[in-house]
Amino acid sequence: MRTLPALATALALATPLAHAAQVVVGQVGPMSGMEASQGRAYATGMQLVFDSVNKAGGVNGHTFSLVRKDDGGRPEDTLAATRQLLAENKPMVLAGYFGSRNVGDLVQSGLLEKDRIPLVGYRTAEIRPDSPWMYNVRAGLRDELNKLTEHLATIGITQLGLLYEDGPGAPALIAAAEEAATKAKARIASKASYAAGTASVTPAVDAFLKSKPQAILLVATGAAAAGFIEQYRGSGGGAQLFAHSGADIEQLSKRLSEEQMQGVAIAQVTPSPYKISSRIAKEFVDLTTAKTANLEVPVSYAMMEGFITGKVIVEAVRRQGARPTREGIVTALEGMERFDLGGYMVGFKPGVRTGSRFVELSIISGAGKIRQ
Repeated sequence: MRTLPALATALALATPLAHAAQVVVGQVGPMSGMEASQGRAYATGMQLVFDSVNKAGGVNGHTFSLVRKDDGGRPEDTLAATRQLLAENKPMVLAGYFGSRNVGDLVQSGLLEKDRIPLVGYRTAEIRPDSPWMYNVRAGLRDELNKLTEHLATIGITQLGLLYEDGPGAPALIAAAEEAATKAKARIASKASYAAGTASVTPAVDAFLKSKPQAILLVATGAAAAGFIEQYRGSGGGAQLFAHSGADIEQLSKRLSEEQMQGVAIAQVTPSPYKISSRIAKEFVDLTTAKTANLEVPVSYAMMEGFITGKVIVEAVRRQGARPTREGIVTALEGMERFDLGGYMVGFKPGVRTGSRFVELSIISGAGKIRQ
């Protein structure tokens, strides 16, 4: 028979497990369609974190599961799939959403506020104001534009073109690009857009072949950027090409030749997934190397971003102790002012929900290799 002290000790040890929960993370994103490689890579990055944590016994006894729904990149399907996910799977947090209009429609619907559920980690190609219940783990597009134009200033390029996705966020994007160019003593000399949710860039190609800027900033999806580079280079366009991080470098390299890719520069908002440059990069490389044969998609920057998102979610749950909730995740994030993931810093506070300022450039060499 157990003594009273022994019984009390056993009960104390069991108490955290008595409230152990399975934390469901819900993702609605492009698992098929033009941006499927990025949506699935983002999911794989999160799953790497959750598998590792679950294998170690969870956090405060809590384990994690990822539930994905495919919107095919279609904004009209994002909201419906999110409603279904919330009703059927009861996620504690949403993560890994893609697309300017997709995310914009979600915000405008009021669904996050109504269900009091945070969204952690998303990708858009527009300048978005920080919104309640939404937390991003990457630098904002304004930071990327500043980095790109600062680099152009160092090499004496002042006449710029801007390719962008048409939509409600376009005016704010154009204003931010013009502001960044002015700071770098350059100017946006020509602009062209393509229809949201498409890769219909032929009119934009024709416009830039006519206006002949020295360099073109591509604020476009991976599919649209790849189509633009292919057509523009194929038509003899000679401007230097500088893309924001949404122009997935892995997607470009699959579609384009080494000659077409040569000299293309891409802003990256995470550490490289291909080299050990920090503690988080080593952890990522070790996990992906161990699972190479079982990875759903090849290693990529989008996978690294999903990995960072997964770690931020796990930390937000850890800080709550025995009883994690949706509102508790928000409280934990709001207090996560300087969270070092191992060489990559994420920070939020009330009113500041863009969690990073990290931007570096990847430049494609003549051999089609990435160099920082």
